[in-house]
Amino acid sequence: MAQPSFAPVPEAGGVRPIMATRPPEVGRTKNPGLLRHVPRSPGRYGNPAPNEGFALTLAARAVAGLEVEHAHDREGLALAVGLVAAKRASLIGRGPTRGDVVRAMEMLEVRSPVPGALARRFRGLGHSYAAQRDFVDSVESADLLAPSEESGS
Repeated sequence: MAQPSFAPVPEAGGVRPIMATRPPEVGRTKNPGLLRHVPRSPGRYGNPAPNEGFALTLAARAVAGLEVEHAHDREGLALAVGLVAAKRASLIGRGPTRGDVVRAMEMLEVRSPVPGALARRFRGLGHSYAAQRDFVDSVESADLLAPSEESGS
């Protein structure tokens, strides 16, 4: 609420003068985080898609019913399936679905029971972003875009 004009205003409560700032330079480069486009280069930028994190949820549900030698191997397996499913969904340009998870499991040859050698391949994947990027980059995009045998998508 505004203060009435007849009430005394202490010096500390008065409006302070402002310091004028210069207008921004015309040719100055913008911050990289404020770019309105995603750079497309051979670098490790990935392919953004809406709600890619949901692929991890779908993968965790799919892997929960599989038999694995050690229970802690299920975590790395779910992450690997989720990452591949998210890449497939992003290549198509939509959010992840169950069909993406099914296709990822087919590509990674994940069946129940999961062989110990396959589970060890993904062990520790969640602890290294560089290892995750290398793993996802090793999956061929053409293989991901092939239709899934089970879901037909």
